[in-house]
Amino acid sequence: MRSSLAFQILEGAKMKRLLSHTSAITGILLAQALPVLANAPEGGGPPDYSGISALYYVLIGGILAYGVYDTFFKKSS
Repeated sequence: MRSSLAFQILEGAKMKRLLSHTSAITGILLAQALPVLANAPEGGGPPDYSGISALYYVLIGGILAYGVYDTFFKKSS
């Protein structure tokens, strides 16, 4: 088992690189997907935001669910 400072720094650099790549890919995918979620109207009416609204509701629901888990169900270390 390695517990040297150099090993810990190396592991931290790997994690930062992984998170950086993951957030870049997620950002690119969201930038491509968000215009599609605001559905264009078929007759000149107002735009239909049902797709993006559903995405927001899922995101808010996930955050609230994590808050309930963190408050009531997470065991103390």
